Amino acid sequence: MSDTVIRTRYGTGLSARIRREPGLWLGLAVMALLLLICLFPGLFATASPFEIDTAAALQGPSAQHWFGTDDVGRDTYSRVIHGARVTLSICAGSLLISALVGGALGMVSGFFGGLVDQVLGRLVDVMLSFPPIVLGIIITGVLGPELQNLILALSVVYMPVFFRIARAGSMAQANLSYVEAARSVGLRESTILRRHLVRNVAPLLMTQYMILFPLILQIQAALGFLGLGVQPPTPDWGALLEQGKDYILFAPWMSVFPGLAVLLTAFALILVGRALQGRIDSR
Repeated sequence: MSDTVIRTRYGTGLSARIRREPGLWLGLAVMALLLLICLFPGLFATASPFEIDTAAALQGPSAQHWFGTDDVGRDTYSRVIHGARVTLSICAGSLLISALVGGALGMVSGFFGGLVDQVLGRLVDVMLSFPPIVLGIIITGVLGPELQNLILALSVVYMPVFFRIARAGSMAQANLSYVEAARSVGLRESTILRRHLVRNVAPLLMTQYMILFPLILQIQAALGFLGLGVQPPTPDWGALLEQGKDYILFAPWMSVFPGLAVLLTAFALILVGRALQGRIDSR
């Protein structure tokens, strides 16, 4: 559908944009709320996520404790809110490392080709032979359940995906007329790569970043559930799920609310990622 037809059908302005792409704007609204929660968790949850009150252990949701309490009386709502900062910061940082390192190696491999491309390509093929969750378990299992090891594992998990996308994008751009023109005026290969290819490949990597974010969020939560993520008493959505599994029958709120946080966040990210992918594809 052309832009003219879309503007005719929906009109212009913010309300028209929301009607055209309700999923995108819903996802952005949820992401904006999550950003505020991560930046200012104390505004959304005044209770301490670490305060223990054994007399209030395993209380159900109430006006005082919206999401109930855990097995030692800590406020589950506060732990979910503060856990958002921990969980999403780890995921965002790890995926950014994946995009930067994988994207840079992919552009170099696709642009220059030759032996570098063959060596990096075979290494990426080996990494892609492992399912992401299995690769994450292997790395954290070998190195140990520490924060820096978790970030390293999550960074490695999707690095091959960014490598493949950047490599394909660079190969598609390498022989286009503007690259040949840049070579003809004497620009070095490294300058062409830095000045021209990065600008054209970066939107692909940004879109893939949003698409992979809900996936890495699920892997991070899974590693936390297996005890390979952030260690107690630090609140983390995966760790909260692991903590609540032993009480699922008579205190389900300990697992339900952290699980809903993961699902709703992933859903919002998927909406935004699909909308961005559609825009990139149309261009």
